[in-house]
Amino acid sequence: MTVYLDCNATTPIEPEVADEVLRYLTQEFGNSGSRTHEFGTRAKQAVEQARRQIASALSCKTDEVVFTSGATESNNLAILGLASYGQQNGKRHIVSTQIEHKAVLEPVAHLESKGFEVTLIKPGSDGSIDPHQVSSTLRDDTLLVSVMQVNNETGVRQPIGALADLLVDHPAFFHVDAAQGFGKDMRCLQNERIDFTSISGHKIYAPKGIGALITRRRGYSRIPLEPLVHGGGQERGLRAGTLPVHLIVGLGIASELALRDHDERTKRNLEFRERMLTALLPLDPVFNGDPEQMLPTTVNFSFPGLDSEALMVALRNEIAISNGSACTSQSYEPSHVLSAMGVAPELIRGAVRISWCHLTETPDWASVVSKIKNLL
Repeated sequence: MTVYLDCNATTPIEPEVADEVLRYLTQEFGNSGSRTHEFGTRAKQAVEQARRQIASALSCKTDEVVFTSGATESNNLAILGLASYGQQNGKRHIVSTQIEHKAVLEPVAHLESKGFEVTLIKPGSDGSIDPHQVSSTLRDDTLLVSVMQVNNETGVRQPIGALADLLVDHPAFFHVDAAQGFGKDMRCLQNERIDFTSISGHKIYAPKGIGALITRRRGYSRIPLEPLVHGGGQERGLRAGTLPVHLIVGLGIASELALRDHDERTKRNLEFRERMLTALLPLDPVFNGDPEQMLPTTVNFSFPGLDSEALMVALRNEIAISNGSACTSQSYEPSHVLSAMGVAPELIRGAVRISWCHLTETPDWASVVSKIKNLL
């Protein structure tokens, strides 16, 4: 049986989460906007409970949690939703990085086409951003700084805490795409200097199709976002549409479990990593990014001279792995992340990402190693 090792693309659903999602899908199916009967009341209570669970995980207020369809929508709302404010106040400069997910790079590029000026920071060869390089680009007209918490391809953590400290005395809004880190590395996301945090359910053992944008107030002032979708006024007018109660319940429970089971999950993930590296390191893979800065759930490496497509085909009956972001893998273009890091083209062609979780079964590493040796 093939073992799934592509958890950065999407995770399996936690059984405890699946049970509650199914209950709210088939039994407690009321519309949370219905005010005239108990079905609607119970649905609304379930939504607010999920909001409390997420707020607790991120140390924010419940009314700062805006439900969306996932991190892509959250990123777009955080970035494009500030455009009008930026234009009206002469703040047309945006700072981001060359290694962001396309869900950040593309809305940023859209604003650039509308007259905003964009600075994209280049990472070091270790895959991380120098926070002082970010701070050196700040200007009086800088509207937004957007830096991901953890890179989806390399698993390398970015210096979010240091960036938050450097931005304390600057008015620019700070957005963190936390799709890969939420639920795994929580402490830095609780920093009150982070104005926006994007999260996604299907990266933390909840269903696909649900996420949230955290919009922290500054004192008593709400961030001047404009909605991208207009309609019934749900989510404080920032995201219209009937709330998917069953998905929201799933995200809430998954957030609570991420806190409750963090230490146990981390222990399991580190044990899996140790077994994997013990098996694969004798083959001399080249790590893409600093292994010491990677989450304990991800590695990205290349075998010199070996094409990633050939490797994935050879291992398809052993392990399911990836050679890049699931959102862009259909294009078969060289990884923009590894290119920005200065990784040699031949190593990029051979790069694979292995990502796992506490629910992952252990593959037959001896068989995996044997098949890789046959290709080298």
